[in-house]
Amino acid sequence: MNWSKILTEFLLQAQKGDLKTASYPKQWDEMRLRVSFGMGAPARVPWIAFVAPEMQVSNGFYPVYLYYKDLKTLILAYGISETQEFSQTWPAEIMNSSTTITAHFDKEVPRYGDSFVFKSYAIEINNEKVSYSYSETKEVTTDKDIESDLQTILDYYKKAVSITTTSPKSEWSQGLFYMEKQLEDFIIHNWENSELGKKYDLIIEDGELISQQYRTEIGPIDILAKDKLTKDFVVIELKRNQTSDDTIGQLARYMGWIKKDKKDDGVKGIIIAGQYDKKLEYALKMVPNTEVFLYEVDFKLNEFKPQDLVTK
Repeated sequence: MNWSKILTEFLLQAQKGDLKTASYPKQWDEMRLRVSFGMGAPARVPWIAFVAPEMQVSNGFYPVYLYYKDLKTLILAYGISETQEFSQTWPAEIMNSSTTITAHFDKEVPRYGDSFVFKSYAIEINNEKVSYSYSETKEVTTDKDIESDLQTILDYYKKAVSITTTSPKSEWSQGLFYMEKQLEDFIIHNWENSELGKKYDLIIEDGELISQQYRTEIGPIDILAKDKLTKDFVVIELKRNQTSDDTIGQLARYMGWIKKDKKDDGVKGIIIAGQYDKKLEYALKMVPNTEVFLYEVDFKLNEFKPQDLVTK
């Protein structure tokens, strides 16, 4: 597939307010490809991210195209998640030698100002035709340049991730990167088809989803939603590698923050866990307006038989 063509289609679509992403590839050069034009309303900064299997868009670092429409500029960046701070990031050589996006524009930008610039392209769109040039040199950028720039940062990313995942201090090498780390993204992506989606709405502002890893002054809430009927806030916490007491304490703390900061006396709490235990049952008796959802993981193995192949 021609990457330059995909990138041009992305830039054209960003002008039209079309938020659909189903037509884009799901993978590129062994990376998961994620595209966003916003949720519910067009985002001010649409993006395309290339994420290693071990990473998440909401929690990690990765190459990303960020299209600053108002500034007519496309940045190919050393991206850093602004949803949740991850324990590892780009190597020091990048952090020390590259310019942040905020510094590049010499002013505050709508989003992602702390990520670092790898390449900056000035964009001109005229009658469904997109022209690229390097922002610094004004040199016209060819399709070959675009593809070469992307391959360069992807190759570097693969090496950076390889070093990170084998580090003794890495979360992954210590065995903490289990399936539950993916649960949060799975819930968000499948919200409308879940039991949660029937009763609660995710929160979207300026075309951007802010429910996931919702920032507060006392730490990030895993998922913050709103009751469809009452409009009260709903604090959702995932029980990962922690005790029931820790989970309940965390949930109560965030519910208290919502009650005070958002002036919502009807705030609800939800814990999502792999199993229910007695400690959780007793602790819940002291935290009103809280419920528990249990998740199940279902694996299926089907034997492959040569006769299953159909030849034409």
